[in-house]
Amino acid sequence: MAQAERKLANGATRVDFATDPGRYRHWKLSVDGEIATLVLDVDERGGLFEGYELKLNSYDLGVDIELSDALERIRFEHPRVRVVLLRSGKPRVFCAGANIRMLAGASHAHKVNFCKFTNETRNAIEDASEFSGVHTISVVTGSCAGGGYELALATDHIILVDDGSSSVALPEVPLLAVLPGTGGLTRVTDKRKVRRDYADVFCTTEEGVKGKRAAEWRLVDEVQPHTKLEAAIAERARAFAAKSERPQSATGVALTPLDRTIGPDTRRYKYLAVDYARADKTATLVLHGPDAPPPASAEDMAAQGASFWPLQLARELDDAILDLRFNELDTAAIIFKSEGDRAAVLAYDAFLEAHQDHWLAREIRHKWKRLLKRIDLTSRTLVALVEPGSCFVGTLAEIVFAADRSYMLVGSMEGDNRPPPALALGPANFGAYPMSNGITRLESRFLGEPDSVGKARDRIGDDLDADEAAELGLVTFALDDIDWEDEIRVFLEERASFSPDALTGMEANLRFGGPETMESKIFARLTAWQNWVFQRPNAIGDEGALRLYGTGRKPAFDTRRV
Repeated sequence: MAQAERKLANGATRVDFATDPGRYRHWKLSVDGEIATLVLDVDERGGLFEGYELKLNSYDLGVDIELSDALERIRFEHPRVRVVLLRSGKPRVFCAGANIRMLAGASHAHKVNFCKFTNETRNAIEDASEFSGVHTISVVTGSCAGGGYELALATDHIILVDDGSSSVALPEVPLLAVLPGTGGLTRVTDKRKVRRDYADVFCTTEEGVKGKRAAEWRLVDEVQPHTKLEAAIAERARAFAAKSERPQSATGVALTPLDRTIGPDTRRYKYLAVDYARADKTATLVLHGPDAPPPASAEDMAAQGASFWPLQLARELDDAILDLRFNELDTAAIIFKSEGDRAAVLAYDAFLEAHQDHWLAREIRHKWKRLLKRIDLTSRTLVALVEPGSCFVGTLAEIVFAADRSYMLVGSMEGDNRPPPALALGPANFGAYPMSNGITRLESRFLGEPDSVGKARDRIGDDLDADEAAELGLVTFALDDIDWEDEIRVFLEERASFSPDALTGMEANLRFGGPETMESKIFARLTAWQNWVFQRPNAIGDEGALRLYGTGRKPAFDTRRV
């Protein structure tokens, strides 16, 4: 389940990612025309788990779930918003970062998954700026440390109040013997272009950096006295808003609650079925294609709102993947299947392509991009089974390309009257959904083989049977009905027998071939190192810094460099 050492608060048994502004305990979202304001005002007694208080605007996973939800709602429910102001509701602290008591008592798995989710949320802030024209300004008043500064780093612009006490800091190394867990080290150098030696000083300074020096070192964009702060905020907001192409008059789409039926071994949504086979350490996710043709117009799409098939399925699949990450830790493999009309799926892809200039169609495709990245980054063996009746075409084919292994049936099963399975590619497979490394999954699959990408592109729209798909390199194996069940069973049993740690490292290394971006650095380098650091006695041992923080006792370090 979600957490071994600590119980979830309020009698909960699973981490739930469903929320809405009416249930927020830590964030206040307000919208005024093209400006949205997100105020962090953490409820100290609102921790997701028992055993700690969220003092000094520190956060845990529950705080970040609300932030992730708010960012998504700004993109879909408030299409006219061009600028988000990120502010604190506490008088002398912006954000103290991740709550240390929470981290000290969390299971290793929760620490790692927590950092991964916060990284995905910070990346979503940058994604919204780059691709949706939603720019974010951090207004830092008071102490801004650790994960609090990492939150500010993800925004477009940081204004620091020059009052003699407000500061920015990344004190994890000297205070906690861990690393900044949400991309801080990478963003300081790669995004803000802070000199390496200055960054070294900054990241080993407990008290942080204030005022003029913070600006000179490029840790913030500007410093302002209290007397000029609000005027500076208004001026920067106008400048960023002017750069955005978000619609000036559009009605948003309400992200209504997902209709979920949750059983002991199942989760059921409208377009997604999840079955847990815990004895086998597997979870099977069956994606269902649309039950109606695409709407006639963009206006009709907007009228369907959250029930529009691509949007609803994306939200359902996102919820299921996060549930698996945090609540089903013993699941070794996620098996993806699909059912539905292939032509109908491609028709929806064509609709989104034809209306790509419409704000909602654009946001839906970006939602799928972020979702597919989340699947890429999920530490489970990913398997795609292309069977009769499947609809792994266009956008849904990306799941096949994200899988560590894919199996496609040659022909049909005896007694199965459904037509043999087929894959089909669409324009979306060639640029709409880049991975964290900045290239498509097909480009990543065919590194060094540009001709293979070209051959696949030449077959856009064709129904490809198993032999053709295998010849083009789109699936791992094409199997007949005699070998189908045995081959897959042996593979899954073998996979379940391997070390989960070794598999996680192997899969993460193999999934992201090719170029490196700031985003891929954050997930590859940081996740690997933080995973290691979180298990070291210098951090989490009885005499480790994370355990002893706040006690007045000095940690006892194993001084050997390894």
